[in-house]
Amino acid sequence: LRLLRLDGERYRQAGLLSHGQKQFLEIGMLLVQEPHLLLLDEPAAGMTDAETEYTAELFRTLAGQHSLMVVEHDMGFVETIADRVTVLHQGQVLAEGSLREVQANEQVIEVYLGR
Repeated sequence: LRLLRLDGERYRQAGLLSHGQKQFLEIGMLLVQEPHLLLLDEPAAGMTDAETEYTAELFRTLAGQHSLMVVEHDMGFVETIADRVTVLHQGQVLAEGSLREVQANEQVIEVYLGR
């Protein structure tokens, strides 16, 4: 609970937690299963800036012990957590590489920015 910053909420019902706290609780529920791979779909969606920053910090800590696959549209968040980025379009891999490489990819720009 301390890792997830929920130690002060130990006796609170999950339904009474804030959105961000619920997200951390869900991550904790995954971690107690000791998975090798964590699959996370937009884990920072709806979080405050402080919660998002802590989520990135938490993921960087977990990366040494777990593989993380994150679906995320917030490129600022992706930049803080990802070593490698894969862009999918219509179920196919469009580009892979560092975030900078992917952002500079002409196909990615055309598909996602319409240029």
